[in-house]
Amino acid sequence: MFKSKRMHTLIILLLISSLLAACGKDNTPATEPAAKKAEARTITHAMGETTISGTPKRIVVLTNQGTESLLELGIKPVAAVKSWIGEPWFDHIKDQMTGVEVIGDETQPNLELIASLKPDLILGTKVRQEKIYPLLSSIAPTVFTENLGDSMIENFELYAKALNKEAEGKLAVDGYNKLIEQTKATLGEKTKLQVSLARFQPGKVRVYYKNNFAGIILKQLGIARPDAQNKDDFSADITKEQIDVLDGDVFYYFVSDRNGETGASKTTDEWLQSPLAQNLNVVKKQQTFSVNESIWNTSGGIIAARLMIEDITKRFPTLK
Repeated sequence: MFKSKRMHTLIILLLISSLLAACGKDNTPATEPAAKKAEARTITHAMGETTISGTPKRIVVLTNQGTESLLELGIKPVAAVKSWIGEPWFDHIKDQMTGVEVIGDETQPNLELIASLKPDLILGTKVRQEKIYPLLSSIAPTVFTENLGDSMIENFELYAKALNKEAEGKLAVDGYNKLIEQTKATLGEKTKLQVSLARFQPGKVRVYYKNNFAGIILKQLGIARPDAQNKDDFSADITKEQIDVLDGDVFYYFVSDRNGETGASKTTDEWLQSPLAQNLNVVKKQQTFSVNESIWNTSGGIIAARLMIEDITKRFPTLK
């Protein structure tokens, strides 16, 4: 088994080396003047420092969040990992992703395909791709965020810097912050309503606390959370006997059915139609709402964040 793994790794390295050698051949005619050398910049990121020359044009992105960062900056990547939901892209970005190459998913990007695309910048994340960083950085300059979910704006700013788009990035962040403040003003006293969050999966229910994508946005908007969820943690699995931790004034939940499966929907029905659920204040008030998981949870990008805020703005005026 050990020899097999070593041989597999060696084959990958040899394939990448040969591709890089082919990419590095200078096919410029001898009579053509040399291009002006682009200014080099050093980017500090989760894996150390990376030097990037000029403004990258051929970008490969290895996170769903990173894909939205590029689109927000007006950049279409050469290639991207597939969306967690959709074939292959989330519905809210698919119109902008025509012609983009699919290179696997966040947990298993295709290294040989990435190398063949001759990128001049690779964007990824330590939490997903730390082990393959050396291989990626041998293909092209590579910049990694530390994690995902609760650090959307910080990650967006890092990518904007790597892309030599800091001015455009600042405009986008300023616009997002303005949207937050406008929405807080619009919601007014409604922000005192305690919002509960959960995810239903096949045979499993997970309560979502404050340090996740949706939780951070609710916090930015100043929206209250139930005492049982007012924790600086990501999430936790719960049993049906613990269902009272989902109570509040409003309950938003995502249902994780993928590729036509219905297991998560079955779990949702079993829980919310149970006698225990009927005792919850939020169920009695009929203020339980299924929301789009791509937007509220799995995408984690700045485009989804604005759509989530738009969703909240539409729903909150009818709440009591």
